[in-house]
Amino acid sequence: MKKLFGTDGIRGVAGVAPLDGTTIYAIGLALAKTLGAATPTPRVLMGMDTRESSEWIAAALTAGLNTGGASVESAGVITTPAVAFLAREHGFAAGIVISASHNPWQDNGIKLFGPDGYKLPDATELAIEAEIFRQLETVGEAAAQAVAPEVNEADRAEYVRFLLAAVPGLSLDGRRVVVDCANGAASSVAPQLFADLGGEVVITHASPDGRNINEGCGALHADVVAAEVVRQKASMGITFDGDADRALFADEHGRVVNGDAVLLLAARDLQARGLLNNNTVVATTMSNMGLEAALKRSSIRMLRAPVGDKYVLEQMISTGAALGGEQSGHIIFAGRSTTGDGLLTALLVLDVVHRSGKTLAELVADLKVFPQVIVNVKVRERRPLESIPTVAAAILAAEQELAESGRVVIRYSGTEALARVMIEAESETAMRHHADAIAAAIRAELGV
Repeated sequence: MKKLFGTDGIRGVAGVAPLDGTTIYAIGLALAKTLGAATPTPRVLMGMDTRESSEWIAAALTAGLNTGGASVESAGVITTPAVAFLAREHGFAAGIVISASHNPWQDNGIKLFGPDGYKLPDATELAIEAEIFRQLETVGEAAAQAVAPEVNEADRAEYVRFLLAAVPGLSLDGRRVVVDCANGAASSVAPQLFADLGGEVVITHASPDGRNINEGCGALHADVVAAEVVRQKASMGITFDGDADRALFADEHGRVVNGDAVLLLAARDLQARGLLNNNTVVATTMSNMGLEAALKRSSIRMLRAPVGDKYVLEQMISTGAALGGEQSGHIIFAGRSTTGDGLLTALLVLDVVHRSGKTLAELVADLKVFPQVIVNVKVRERRPLESIPTVAAAILAAEQELAESGRVVIRYSGTEALARVMIEAESETAMRHHADAIAAAIRAELGV
């Protein structure tokens, strides 16, 4: 079992192990040595989000990488999918993103991509972990002495050109669109991206100060952009998370449109153009039963992968699916991106709306969502939930009562010290009863 890597890299409180200077330096050393086994003097591309800790983490990582024999190029503040794209486009041995995505500003993280632009498989992360622990046995306290490399400003412009090439002919003329950058990485890209698409684009939360990333804005607070759509009398709202690898939307009525709805409209558009391989979409265990029903009405099969866009992608590759994603807004378009890309998703949704002549609300009007609740429980440790009698009993009671009329999904977060209790059911009363009962059982046994 991995000890450092979660579902999306290494993540924690900046300055506290495993994101203290010494461990970060060891991570850089370990990665350089792992890459160096296959490529002499490996080249690494690094990007970051807007947290105040990102600069010193970049410096510590660079020190370790350089000591281990790797060279580092910096793309500066840029989105996670941009690093994946640029790493593949320019033959880097790896891409590194310093970001904690949707987490609060005090946290940070390190995400790794291979030379193909894909997130590293679990087996590779395990091998890197083992090397990190070996390096920590000899690394000294003063090892991380370096500055972050000089930023290559051309990287951002190249990524914007790639995004625009994905939607030739897209025009926002006659539309007003609100774009919430979450005071994160999208702040450095979105204004340039939307500048030449016509229409009226209202950019919000694009003034990062190192501590306001995701604070009362962005994909964690999609209701904010929804309210702004109503206030601005706009036709659509788009909101990103801190590193812009996912996007959520708001329709012209100020209703939030999540990743499930995006999968529905994208799947139907691809199907109509003969581009939906095997009429199959890959979602996750968290996607609503309503999405499955709506896709079925269009003769589209929905497969479920574990939570995490890397696992969605793995199932897409194994089944040949052209589309996959998560309710949270990670959407992957095979052949266009190697990871979830919020900005690309935004452009492709705008393109569907533009070509269809319909509004966003009209495109997803028949998605009837089952009542769903997610309860997050802070935990002090991650014991197997099925081994705890009271928790197992509460889960079994929910599964037996809901049977065919609902779903029960209980899992640990891969990025935070949380147990997530998700219940979906036709009966909202039963849904909330069982969610509260399971959460209470977990809290009693494992709660902070």
